[in-house]
Amino acid sequence: MPTNIEGVPAPHADFARLRRLNARAVRDSVALIDRAAPGDLRRPTPCSAWTLADLLAHMTAQHNGFAAAALGHGQDLSHWSVGPLGADPVASYRAAADHVIAAFATVEGPDRAFALPEFSRARTFPAGRAIGFHLIDYVVHSWDVARTLGLTYAPDPALLRAALPIARAVPDDASRLAPGSAFRPGLAADHAAGTLDEILTTLGRSPDWCPPLR
Repeated sequence: MPTNIEGVPAPHADFARLRRLNARAVRDSVALIDRAAPGDLRRPTPCSAWTLADLLAHMTAQHNGFAAAALGHGQDLSHWSVGPLGADPVASYRAAADHVIAAFATVEGPDRAFALPEFSRARTFPAGRAIGFHLIDYVVHSWDVARTLGLTYAPDPALLRAALPIARAVPDDASRLAPGSAFRPGLAADHAAGTLDEILTTLGRSPDWCPPLR
């Protein structure tokens, strides 16, 4: 996620529903990553200059960081660090996904303060907004994984309806050009595009992306 996210609103008034939708996005990503073979980790992804191994390491670290934030330890940067992939990176990813879902389940309301130092060290964010950040990341990164592996990604329409206003509210500014930014400058969308394609183009992904020929 980019660092300049001041304008992103809490995506849904029903906090329990938001948590359920976020869990669905995370589980979708697990189902896709479970299909990756060791040789797939070298594949290029829609994330510029990242292989699937790089993307998987990033996604694992983000789960751990957001889980720490939900449990009151998000200010510790060690929870957000991207480490080397272990002997079984798919199992490590699955464990991190379970961890963040369980951590979010402990948050009782949308106003709990989350420390998200990757976004801002000067302030905290309400839980409803923070979980919205996480949700949009895993909708888009699930598409990244699916496209990398040549798999179909067809998320629940309710998940896409929740994700679209978050995507629209992410500032499209110079922060998207910073090294390591998860999103690139927005692209023009086809007027007939579906909700997923609109989310992707809003966040700088081309729905037509295909892996380069070997």
